[in-house]
Amino acid sequence: MRKPRKRSFSELVLENKRQLLSDRDALEKLEMKLEQKRLDKAE
Repeated sequence: MRKPRKRSFSELVLENKRQLLSDRDALEKLEMKLEQKRLDKAE
């Protein structure tokens, strides 16, 4: 059996990005978090 190849950081980031873009709920949660951060900084 072959040893599983370790993925590079950029490969992991791309995979994560693809998963997020296909998952509407997760994307909306991220947008809400970012919006909240901006509002907190504005105060």
